[in-house]
Amino acid sequence: MLMPEVWRPEHKLFRHQVGFTCPPFDFDAAPSDFLRMCPETVGVHGWMLHVPDYVHGLDQRKQNFGMLEDFVHCMSRNGVDVCGQVGSNWVHACGLGVEGVRQHCETLSDKYGTRFHMAGYAMVEALRDLNVEKVTLNAAYHWPEWWQGTVGFLKEAGFDVVWAGNFHDQGWFDSQEEVNSCRWVFDGDLALKSFEYVADKAPQAEAILINGMCNFRTGPGGLPQRPLHLADTLEDALGKPVIGHDIALYWRIFKSLGIAPDKPHGHLLKRLELFERP
Repeated sequence: MLMPEVWRPEHKLFRHQVGFTCPPFDFDAAPSDFLRMCPETVGVHGWMLHVPDYVHGLDQRKQNFGMLEDFVHCMSRNGVDVCGQVGSNWVHACGLGVEGVRQHCETLSDKYGTRFHMAGYAMVEALRDLNVEKVTLNAAYHWPEWWQGTVGFLKEAGFDVVWAGNFHDQGWFDSQEEVNSCRWVFDGDLALKSFEYVADKAPQAEAILINGMCNFRTGPGGLPQRPLHLADTLEDALGKPVIGHDIALYWRIFKSLGIAPDKPHGHLLKRLELFERP
């Protein structure tokens, strides 16, 4: 006896089901962060990619790009409505270009009957939705090859990247190796300091971006938090939209679900309040 390939609505555990995947060897906060914003009708499941010799190389992302299709296929067979790929570098590492990435997401979405969104391209979609042209990039922990790839992708998409630089460029660390040793978790006070630095470098920017999935110890007891949690505080201080790749991805997933978050953070997610709440 075979299980049916298609899940009817009455068989789903949640009315809206979302799947996330992340790079190998990353315990990812996306499922937790996203779910905490959601109404009870939303369920979330995560799948960590497995590449035994993975060392976060851009070439490894390109070599294993096909695993994203495996992820979407698996999630679609389990009744997932929307799939999200966490991590900003995959879109420029794959070599497909902006239009190629858009088409790839559409192709997988159509093939498996579940929407598929990549964080790097969600950023492009979010900025277009905001009608933003000039941006500045807080490249955070990303080493030059990474953040320069992001800048190239944004420029190809038509945005004017006025200034970009990581924590080493900003002068908070003596070397990139020192940044790397933090394993993407940084002191809480660095969040506002780094954003103020970036904003000062590009006063003409209409929005301030942050690369990747950086974590600051700004939560209770020094709990690491991603830009999502800091968006309101930073926007109040800087007077401009603050958009991370995490925020952009969650925004795009909510749009595909056609619902608004119960607890939005930041200007971009609050734009979804016109959506119907289930």
